[in-house]
Amino acid sequence: MRNLVVVSAVLGLLAAGCGAEDDNPVKAGPGVTADTISLGVLTDMTGPFSPTSLIRIKGYELFLGELNERGGICGRKVELKQADHGYDVNRALEAYFDLEPQVLGFMDVTGTPMTEAIEPDLMQTRAIAAPASWSASLLGNPHMVIVGTTYDLDVINGLDHVKRSGLISDGDTIGHVYVDSDYGRNALEGSTFVAEQWGMELVSKAVPETADVVAQIGELKAAGAQAVFLSTSPQQTATAVATAERIGWDVPFLVNAVGYDPLILDSPAAAAVVKRVQVVSPIAPFATDLPGPRAVAEAFTRKYPDLKPTGSVDHGYVIGMAFAAILEKACAARDLTRDGVLRAFQDTNKVETNSLTGQLRFSLVGRPSSTQSYIAKPDPATPGGLAVVANLFESELVKLKGTRAK
Repeated sequence: MRNLVVVSAVLGLLAAGCGAEDDNPVKAGPGVTADTISLGVLTDMTGPFSPTSLIRIKGYELFLGELNERGGICGRKVELKQADHGYDVNRALEAYFDLEPQVLGFMDVTGTPMTEAIEPDLMQTRAIAAPASWSASLLGNPHMVIVGTTYDLDVINGLDHVKRSGLISDGDTIGHVYVDSDYGRNALEGSTFVAEQWGMELVSKAVPETADVVAQIGELKAAGAQAVFLSTSPQQTATAVATAERIGWDVPFLVNAVGYDPLILDSPAAAAVVKRVQVVSPIAPFATDLPGPRAVAEAFTRKYPDLKPTGSVDHGYVIGMAFAAILEKACAARDLTRDGVLRAFQDTNKVETNSLTGQLRFSLVGRPSSTQSYIAKPDPATPGGLAVVANLFESELVKLKGTRAK
């Protein structure tokens, strides 16, 4: 079955010595029984990020269904225990303290405020968690499983792509509108680094997460920006690009993946977004024409024929791959306690994802697990709403930034 292609990449090299037939007993921690391994999902199923969260869960379920068909991990089926926080911190804390004793780790924690709220307890309980975020600030926490390229490196790769396309040059002025949050501030680190290296003038505009961005776009036009990076919400992205269209400002707009939602293509801003925007993503867009993403798309379409896909399917799927690789390593050590899984996570230095993201490496403390990005254009005719412009690549500036961070 073609939908098993991606799973085999993770499990094939690791299966030996991890089967149930091994008589060496496995140490078990919370969420581990003789038959199952339970992982937590603490996400927004009813609030502002519910469309993304719900489709990402389908990616988890798709991967785990295939994994369990192959026998699971250490002879155990892997299951999810899910809780909805509706993007409310108090609800998230209540749900977390209910889930935490029942699970080995968390496959999903959605929302920066929620992640920050539970972070101290994760350190105490020794559980690992995959936040639905690519913020570099989380890399300092040894319990956080950041799957893919961080926001700042995506910005560098995106601006490099635009420069190589001849749309900006050394010494130009570039703009950056960013939400004044962990996400936006980390993204700004990328444009700041690029401006320093290429002798550019960077005009940055910080905005609250729910603010109108019309004025900022007018200010960037007045400043003579030749390109604009948006590290904003999808609604702000649509407003910014529609504003540029209305005032006749024809410059390229780059957007972090979290700042784009295919629902924009059903809005009045659709034509302007299709014309002007390129999306920089650490995860393969749904319709990426490479073996790994293609296998996921075919499997998803087969299993959920009535659901409209987005790149969040691939995001969920590849988080599943990362968790499986970590748990397989813990299984090989016969230690499915939280300390055993934490050691396995910190020792995982190669997870081949078949281009769902760059090859993942978690063993470098404080460094991103991947440094490559995709570039895609919004396209209503493409399943998932994004057509790939450039497959995974890494800017030379990303390599330089990594060298300086050592």
